[in-house]
Amino acid sequence: MKVHEYQAKALFAKYGVEVPGGRVAGTPAEARAIAEELGGKVVVKAQIHAGGRGKGRLVSESETAAMYERLTTDPANNEGQVRGDRVGGVRLASTAEEAEQEAANILGKHLVSIQTGPEGKLVKNVLVEEQSAVARELYLAIIIDGAQAAPLIMASTEGGQEIEVVAANDPDAIVRIPVNAASGYEPYVGRTLAARLGLVGDQAAALNKLVGSLYQAAVESDASLAEINPLVVTEEGRVLALDAKFTIDDNALYRHQDLSELRDKDEEDRLEVLADELGVANFIKLEGNIGCIVNGAGLAMATMDTIKFAGGEPANFLDIGTVNDPARVVNAIRVISEDPSVKAILVNIFGGMARVDIIAQGVIDAEKELGLDVPVVMRLVGTNLAEGEALLAEAGLDVIRAESLGEAAEKAVAAAGAA
Repeated sequence: MKVHEYQAKALFAKYGVEVPGGRVAGTPAEARAIAEELGGKVVVKAQIHAGGRGKGRLVSESETAAMYERLTTDPANNEGQVRGDRVGGVRLASTAEEAEQEAANILGKHLVSIQTGPEGKLVKNVLVEEQSAVARELYLAIIIDGAQAAPLIMASTEGGQEIEVVAANDPDAIVRIPVNAASGYEPYVGRTLAARLGLVGDQAAALNKLVGSLYQAAVESDASLAEINPLVVTEEGRVLALDAKFTIDDNALYRHQDLSELRDKDEEDRLEVLADELGVANFIKLEGNIGCIVNGAGLAMATMDTIKFAGGEPANFLDIGTVNDPARVVNAIRVISEDPSVKAILVNIFGGMARVDIIAQGVIDAEKELGLDVPVVMRLVGTNLAEGEALLAEAGLDVIRAESLGEAAEKAVAAAGAA
């Protein structure tokens, strides 16, 4: 679960990470009031769940696809600016009046960046915070390293740009320090980071404190990502988080009711939200036109690969798991049917603990409740196969059958192409 920048900064500040002063505003008048409290010289930042806001562009909803095309094909002539006519999602203001105007330029518009996709993101709030006189821009993040089964602290002197770009162009510029989860964060880690980043004296001490606080926030919140980009050293010598990203492991949200309340469903994919509400837990929306219902994550991945080998594109990842209730199958099909890009559905079940007859009954019930209007290809193998076959035959359901996964993928691709 992602949270907005203003929410992440509030959480960081709670743990002792220094952040610029500021608050969130939902109207231009609120932005002006906050700017007045801060002395007028502020930055106004669109709050969406996507990066590249400063270089993104603000447009009406009807213009998002065209703007995305221009940003991806000719960024130099289309990227947003913090000042100037090309209005981006991060704006500088010298007075409270300017802050009000910039908030008016941002709120209610759709922000398009290279990370939003062609649909863009509607801006409902802006963060108004004090400007900082930046002397240096650094990068700092804490992630979970699955290979080492430990939290990993990453830092770089190349802040203010995507870390993926730094990794590709200058991998030696990235410092990586794993943390023993049993012993936790220790001060030597901060001292090591400070030395590698070229910080000494009070700035090194400030960095050590900040990293320790960020680590505590990440661990206690079950975060999969805590990122500050840029982490800045100001001309006054302050070390503070100028930006903030925070992602919490969905599987741990039951332990954090207060953090669960930070969720903004409007920022998430509509179908993924629907799937979550219907109890279809393992669903991820993709860009293709063949909907997939599969039992088991490994088989689901193999199914998507086979569809691509057959010349098609999967519309989703969906691991329906061990099914003991036809209603779960109906809900899975309901989610897929809500995707207008889906032109065919491939049901690939290799029944072990999952029963083929339950899957078959679920597809039959879905036809009765939803009225399936796209071709359905079914490859069924395993537990209670004979019973499932009998149910399908009795129902007279018009589905396309396949014996193997390869055959099923080919038939799904053909059905989607003919739809």
